Amino acid sequence: MAKAEAYFTPELFKFLKALKRNNSREWFHANKDRYEEQVRVPALRLISAMEGPLRSLSEQIVANPKPVGGSLFRIHRDTRFASDKTPYKTHVGITFYHAATKAMQRGDAGNAAMGRLDAPVLYLHLEPGECFTGGGIWHPQPDSLKRIRNYLLNNPASWKQATRSVAFRRHWEMGGDSLSRPPKGYDPTHELIDDLKRKDFIASTPLSDEDILSPGLPQLLMKRYKDVVPLCDWLCGALDLDF
Repeated sequence: MAKAEAYFTPELFKFLKALKRNNSREWFHANKDRYEEQVRVPALRLISAMEGPLRSLSEQIVANPKPVGGSLFRIHRDTRFASDKTPYKTHVGITFYHAATKAMQRGDAGNAAMGRLDAPVLYLHLEPGECFTGGGIWHPQPDSLKRIRNYLLNNPASWKQATRSVAFRRHWEMGGDSLSRPPKGYDPTHELIDDLKRKDFIASTPLSDEDILSPGLPQLLMKRYKDVVPLCDWLCGALDLDF
């Protein structure tokens, strides 16, 4: 039996480190073949490998291996309104998004991560020494945020089950931005006020560089995603989406 082949090699991290030191269009164009061979092609191969397994978690989760407009984020940064004018991201972002998501870029957040309709995603971040995977909704629009908060008020038990179970807490931790004060109109003494103050409803878990270079990366991702799926399912309930 042939030995399983890793999706990424150490050259992935060598390229990203070099890009961080030489973040210019001239350098990138001179090293574009390295980007294709060591980053883009392996990432698209991983996305293709995740299509079938992710359907076992939910028919609504999309692993889209299209080279443009799919699950792989653009390496180019949108610098129009940014103080940092470096042209390229120094990490790789991959999103497995909900089928209801409308592909519309917001700033430099990526091409399919968020859209006109907020919906939960599963995310993979590749960066030397800073790899992680995530799940949930990042920066929901005001209407979506209000719906999530109200759903939390009306469904506290299911929220706790989704975010405080032993399986979830074994690897996952809630994160993202929060308000410094309780949102207007919500009881500041509510037992879940810290959750009601959230502006992001996301969770993450770290991965080592060695995890990313392992042939078993898809299996590891599936183990992690299985435990964050209840959060994504709960968010779909808040937004009246199928999951």
